[in-house]
Amino acid sequence: MIRNYERVRYAEKPVVVFDIGNAYTKFGFAGEPSPRGIVKSEVKCPEAKEIRRIFSYKDSEDLYQLLVEFLQNLFFKQIVISPKDVKVVVLESLLTTTQFRDTLAKVFFRHFEIGSLMILSSHLVSISTLGTETALVLDVGYEEAILIPIFEGIPVLKAWQALPLASRAVHDCIRKEMKDTIPDLELSERIIEDIKVRTCFITTRERSVKLNDENELSPPPAVKYPGVQNFEIPGFVREKAYEVLWDRDNDNLSVPTMILDAIIKCPVDMRRVLAENILLVGGTTMATGFVSRLKSELLYLVNSNLYSEKLKVRTFKFHTTPSFANYTAWLGGAIFGVADLPLRCISKEHYLKTNRVPDWANLMDNQKILTNCGL
Repeated sequence: MIRNYERVRYAEKPVVVFDIGNAYTKFGFAGEPSPRGIVKSEVKCPEAKEIRRIFSYKDSEDLYQLLVEFLQNLFFKQIVISPKDVKVVVLESLLTTTQFRDTLAKVFFRHFEIGSLMILSSHLVSISTLGTETALVLDVGYEEAILIPIFEGIPVLKAWQALPLASRAVHDCIRKEMKDTIPDLELSERIIEDIKVRTCFITTRERSVKLNDENELSPPPAVKYPGVQNFEIPGFVREKAYEVLWDRDNDNLSVPTMILDAIIKCPVDMRRVLAENILLVGGTTMATGFVSRLKSELLYLVNSNLYSEKLKVRTFKFHTTPSFANYTAWLGGAIFGVADLPLRCISKEHYLKTNRVPDWANLMDNQKILTNCGL
């Protein structure tokens, strides 16, 4: 039997797929059902001897050095492959800055000398795992929640939504509650994430209404956190950690309102179809009770005064992906990686000649694509 790594070794031109997120990066080979690994998007700075996150860069030069160190480790220690002349697929959000995209391409082509680069939208490729072309894609990652409706394979950009309600907000909530409970306790980001994953959960909407009344509702049991620092995690911290995602701010915005506001901004004939094709991606959506709580919040809001007259949709359905939600986008990229899409690929020769990355928002690049398609 030939193992996976032996098949890759004998392949002429392997396609490497990267999904570089704010907190974690997924990497592996196109055509495989899951990534080879998931690592934190951070590097140990050789000069300052400190851990730095990739997205905490100061300027383009600083980002260039961070990406070189980060990708050097991925190519030669994690994937164990020479990057020279290989094909690379990179997944990005539609809200990714031009500075990050251009610097990443510069690192790939000029430092690692890859053969070609294909940049794909993470929201678009995610729906390819379902075999459909229409879905309301909600990506709840580390820094923010980003929602983009996609209808017949085309993003409805006028309806996109984004809020800083994701894992980082949950971590801040846990840190604050634990600090109020045990003032002398200092928790690292790693321990807080471990507490969130191991002990916290999303409660029902009925219980969340009564959370602030201690006399009316008994909290879940407290648990002890094993480790060098042996401390107790109160039950109310476990239950309240994720409430920040559902509590509406002064503008009445929350994760459920993102979905409803996006549907309202879409044409009337799209609304019911999108409401019945909701796709959740990102590690935060894997939290216990996320889907059931989101559905109950949506049903409550559409019958409230805020949305009852604006939106007549009363049914919401969620897709079940063939993978874990935290690497659904990567899987979509792995599917596209085995397809021959010459119009989407940037060759090394083309990049070294033009020294720029084609951008879908640039009219000049769109005219070239339309011409090649005969339109």
